[in-house]
Amino acid sequence: MIYLDNAATSWPKPEPVYETLGSFLREAGANPGRSGHRMAVRAAAAVEGTRAALARLFGVDDPRRVIFAANATDALNLAIKGILSAGDHVVTTVMEHNSVRRPLRALEVIGVSTTKVPADAEGFVTPDAVRAALQPNTRLVAITHASNVNGAIQPIAEIAEVLADHGAFLLVDAAQTAGTLPFTLDEIGADLLAFPGHKGLMGPPGTGGLILGPRVEIDDLTPVREGGTGGNSEEDFQPRSLPARYEAGTVNTVGIAALGAALEVIAETGVAAIGAHEREMTTRLIEGLREIPGVRVLSPSDPERRVAVVSITVDGWEPTDFGAALDDAFQIACRTGLHCAPEACQALGAFPGGTVRFSPGFFTTADEIDRTIEAVRELAKASLQMV
Repeated sequence: MIYLDNAATSWPKPEPVYETLGSFLREAGANPGRSGHRMAVRAAAAVEGTRAALARLFGVDDPRRVIFAANATDALNLAIKGILSAGDHVVTTVMEHNSVRRPLRALEVIGVSTTKVPADAEGFVTPDAVRAALQPNTRLVAITHASNVNGAIQPIAEIAEVLADHGAFLLVDAAQTAGTLPFTLDEIGADLLAFPGHKGLMGPPGTGGLILGPRVEIDDLTPVREGGTGGNSEEDFQPRSLPARYEAGTVNTVGIAALGAALEVIAETGVAAIGAHEREMTTRLIEGLREIPGVRVLSPSDPERRVAVVSITVDGWEPTDFGAALDDAFQIACRTGLHCAPEACQALGAFPGGTVRFSPGFFTTADEIDRTIEAVRELAKASLQMV
């Protein structure tokens, strides 16, 4: 099988991830932070080691400001629902995933209002458009770092500069950039950063988190769940200490340990090297696809302004049928449809059917890319012949 669905979940994983998943639960499967025996201590050490590794990766001085969550969606819900209250205004964009769109929509019932910034034909938004959307009561600007539909990298640092004199918090959805695009919170100016562990960071599903920048205080972000933390058990209210304030209940210890193993591989390889390989594979794919009659490539033309996410439409084909044909006839795994981002597809002229999305990863080879191009060529040619 040729796996080109890394934007959904990276696969395969580095071998240490599999090894950790196979051994950790047997050897250190106790509850971290709840007991003092050696298994619990070892479990806690694994969790805190991964927390520290994430802090180093994203340039965070205090690892306690790395909050573990079930995934990036969970982290985005914490940021959005924890920051906003009745009367607040949010600026977001039409390029957002449902993980941002739906929580904001749900908050309308309590009086939160939203302004959506448009995107151009390649999926980019402009800092000036964000500036024009700001209101006196704008509390949050929520924006994806890179589109999960076509890979367009948004000008986050420039948008952060727009907010410098306003005071609104900047929430960045790093689902498609964490682990594949070198950056720190300070470099992009993010106040809150949501990340998944199972995509570019090459960890297992069920991992992810929210990073709190230095401007975010305890009183700025309300917990969205309360419960046991292993300490302060005599208190009725959630403790105010980090990270316990936002990590009620037992975290996914084995998943976090395996994520830590993946982070070691990333540290040894280098995010820049990983990104360069994915960019090379993406450029090879786009150049090949653009030569095929009947194929429309929706991803940005500038390789420096895109991540490894390539969307196409093919004349004479519904995206879902095209993806099924790739899987059945060529054993190529991709994703089709709206990708949980219907407004992004609409902005790119691919609504309501959506797109065929290819997303190369760290383990994708040039041969796999070339075989994919030829498979698309064959299917597109067959459609033209029928017409």
